[in-house]
Amino acid sequence: QVQLVESGGGLVQVGGSLSLSCAASGRAFSIGTVSMGWFRQAPGKEREFVAAIRRTGGSTYYADSVKGRFTTSRDNAKNTVYLQMNSLKPEDTAVYYCGANLYGVRVTAMGEYDYWGQGTQVTVSA
Repeated sequence: QVQLVESGGGLVQVGGSLSLSCAASGRAFSIGTVSMGWFRQAPGKEREFVAAIRRTGGSTYYADSVKGRFTTSRDNAKNTVYLQMNSLKPEDTAVYYCGANLYGVRVTAMGEYDYWGQGTQVTVSA
């Protein structure tokens, strides 16, 4: 069984920064062998793709709304994925989830993720 635990959420002012972490654990589970993604869900809205890092080659992908402001990375030794969020806007307010995509090709597609964390709240105040 794979467990993903997000941390680092909180309240920040517009223009501020936050760094989210997603620590993975599980028997023989390594984030270096899977694709890892970040999604978010705002109140009354569907969960949407934010960022992902592919298992092969480490290519990164971002939603247009966060491109240039957010950066995802991974530390294989710590089995942890990060999401650095800069220049935060009120519309970034949401619960942020990390997910593990073991075999799927489409890293931006929520349906291709096999495991999810419990989420961490990010609130950006105007």
